[in-house]
Amino acid sequence: MPVPIPRQRAIPAAESGQAQGAFSPGGPSGEATGGPAGAVPAPHAATTPVDSTTNLTLLVIEDDPAGSLSVPEMLDAAGKPIRIRTARNLTEAERLLTDDVHCILLDLALPAPGRAATESDDELTTLKHVLRLAPRHAVLALTASGDAERGAQAVRVGAQDYLFRDELDGRLLSRAIRYAVERKRSDKAERRLTESRLRAQENARLERGLLPTPLLEGSSLRFAARYRPGRSRALLGGDFYDTVRTPDGTVHAMIGDVCGHGPDEAALGVELRIAWRALTFAGLCGDELLSTLQQVLEHERENDEIFATLCTVDIAPDGRRAGLCLAGHPSPLVSRPGRPAELLPYENGGPALGLLPGARWPRQQVELGGEWSLMLYTDGLIEGHIGEGKERLGQDGMVDLVRRRLAQGLAGEELLRATVNEVRDLNGGELTDDVAVLLLDRTP
Repeated sequence: MPVPIPRQRAIPAAESGQAQGAFSPGGPSGEATGGPAGAVPAPHAATTPVDSTTNLTLLVIEDDPAGSLSVPEMLDAAGKPIRIRTARNLTEAERLLTDDVHCILLDLALPAPGRAATESDDELTTLKHVLRLAPRHAVLALTASGDAERGAQAVRVGAQDYLFRDELDGRLLSRAIRYAVERKRSDKAERRLTESRLRAQENARLERGLLPTPLLEGSSLRFAARYRPGRSRALLGGDFYDTVRTPDGTVHAMIGDVCGHGPDEAALGVELRIAWRALTFAGLCGDELLSTLQQVLEHERENDEIFATLCTVDIAPDGRRAGLCLAGHPSPLVSRPGRPAELLPYENGGPALGLLPGARWPRQQVELGGEWSLMLYTDGLIEGHIGEGKERLGQDGMVDLVRRRLAQGLAGEELLRATVNEVRDLNGGELTDDVAVLLLDRTP
């Protein structure tokens, strides 16, 4: 009668070795091989893929005082003998369960630790103990002849397959071992993939939650923003922005850029944004706010070479004027009816945060007028290339680009979308740096 192997699972090709007779494992070390006597096993890491150069090792766990259980001589797919170790109890099995063991053959009749076989209220207690003991190893369950239901239960609990005790056959057992090993490896790969997907989904939800929600209730200003992280498959980069309205009616906006593009820079950008929002609601503005943010940066950064550029704007309640502070950041672009779009003054800006201890950032007063559009952006928008050469778009190129789009009547989200897309097209593909753009509009 053939050894039962579930048909719904793929079975590796038949092994080249044939059973050459019964073999009872022995020796003081509890290890033997199904091939030439005296073969010494070499250690193999459990994470090493099984291939034609790897000798399989089987750990047999069984309690057979009569010595009737015999494990046949086995060869793997490459014709190499499958090494065999034996353990009479779980304590001995734990000692023999080293990294070079690939598969465990467990006799389900083995009593659970600390009790006789007839005393167990769960006939699979021993199997569950072995699965906890060896979570990375393939397990074959050995059951009495015809007890297919118990074998099926063993598979449901976590074994890779089951065999009948009195029908061990070298060829089929070697196939079952290799099948169990490959199935276990496949299960581990699938589990890692699932965990990776869940982790990616969790990270995506986290990153989406870290993107700002503007707080502009009560303001007549219109808000729009575009954000593109430079990291592949990321939702958040080192660029950050935010906009809030304080109780006195002032609208505060900021945009910044932490040097670098990794997750650490993204996390630091989030910390700076949240700190800016808290400090703004606490009443800080201009140089006092930026000085405090520099202290936050200095305490949170990984090393002294990390810095961040920042642009802050505070717009008066009447919307006609604003205060501007620049910390090593490009100056905003303002457009007004009847006048070409232009950059706000940037001559009196200060250094990037984290570069100079005790630095100052003067606040400039800017007249905006009754109707205007103010665009804040990071350097990812202006550092893209133009065509295949090394020439970059630069601020002048960006100003010309926005002017053309404004002349076409674009505004708000549509203006930002068209601008970012054209910058990307001029670059000949996706931009490698993070890009953040924020737009505030005031209309009569």
